[in-house]
Amino acid sequence: MTLITRRSALKLGLAGGVFAAATPASALVQIVVSGANFAPLPIAIPDFASSDPSFGREIADIVRNNLRRSGLFAPLDPASLPTRVGDVQNTPDFLSWRTAAVDALVMGQVERGGQIQSSVRVWDTQAAQQVVGKSYGTDPQSYRRIAHIVSDAIYESLAGETGYFDTRVVYVAESGPKANRTKRLAIMDQDGANVQYITSGKSLALTPRFSPTRQMLTYLNFEDGNPQVYLLDLSTGKQQRLGSFGQMTFSPRFSPDGSTIAFSVETGGTTNIYALPIGSSQPAQLTSGAAIDTSPSYSPDGGRIVFESDRGGSQQLYIMGAGGGGAQRISYGEGTYSTPVWSPKGDLIAFTRQSGGQFHIGIMRPDGSSERLLASSFHAEGPTWAPNGRVIMFFRDPGGDAGPSLYSVDIWGRNEQQIPTESFASDPAWSPLRT
Repeated sequence: MTLITRRSALKLGLAGGVFAAATPASALVQIVVSGANFAPLPIAIPDFASSDPSFGREIADIVRNNLRRSGLFAPLDPASLPTRVGDVQNTPDFLSWRTAAVDALVMGQVERGGQIQSSVRVWDTQAAQQVVGKSYGTDPQSYRRIAHIVSDAIYESLAGETGYFDTRVVYVAESGPKANRTKRLAIMDQDGANVQYITSGKSLALTPRFSPTRQMLTYLNFEDGNPQVYLLDLSTGKQQRLGSFGQMTFSPRFSPDGSTIAFSVETGGTTNIYALPIGSSQPAQLTSGAAIDTSPSYSPDGGRIVFESDRGGSQQLYIMGAGGGGAQRISYGEGTYSTPVWSPKGDLIAFTRQSGGQFHIGIMRPDGSSERLLASSFHAEGPTWAPNGRVIMFFRDPGGDAGPSLYSVDIWGRNEQQIPTESFASDPAWSPLRT
């Protein structure tokens, strides 16, 4: 069941200075989502005030689009609002907004100069109280971040959970004919803007993964002929091979503290999982035997690892301690399971499942219960979590001459949508919130 409670306390702390306000005793709305059927919350976001009206409109549009894509909010048409441009300096005329059936109201201001400066206030028109008041600054090259940070503040205040808009996604950008695709790493904002290419495409690059603590990636590189795990520092562009541990190393994933990488090593027809502290040359072997063990993903507390293995005769999901041993199977549905990844909140594991002639993106609890399929198609794979653990991105390939595209869906299977990219795109990995 999903509730939108209209007289419950909101949770975001307020900023100091001119925008400070007492925590409202009876604030507007708290969205409590525990099911798939509910109407998004209507919210009014006039254009941001600015000496450059087109810039103020652009920032407000980014905020409106972010909140709309979340599936929890329904921004009202700006042309229908009592005021087309926001005013952060004065208290709104609450009666006019209530008459227009507006409960949640966002007023913003933004100016572009040596720095981008922005202020935002969120109002409860029914209680005639401020919910959020904050000011932000950033460099002109990162002006879109202002809109994403504002969106996160609104999301957190009304949904009661951390937002995910001020994030980036690294993915494999694919171009060229299907039989000979160039695959290079690219990075973009979570809404598809500000695309940058990280690798040249001279060698095949796959399965990029973000460090949770640093601006670093780990990924699979075919530069030396065989697939090998590499590290790449996003701040410097420097990259290096993790080490030489077998014919092939692949499926890398950082530990939650960013200090260790778990990965698979193929040697002599068997594949096992290893863990290597960054800077060390001696990995610890976590699994052993003749099975194919791969795709490790740590729990948020670092104490356990979920992985896929065919040790039982078919590809299934297992959980073991982070030091190896004691693996327990958790997947028991029809078909095979792969690409598990633990939610940042620790409550769910996302996966790819093949059954009934289709691919499915799904989630389950760490004990294997409450399995739910969120998206299905001819080919869908590679789930990755938003940092708040409530949205999943994945890629879908329709087959034929077309190529893969990125999609997102929430954990209730709602609000599926395509993420715009310049090229075909696969293997997404969501970053932590930027700082």
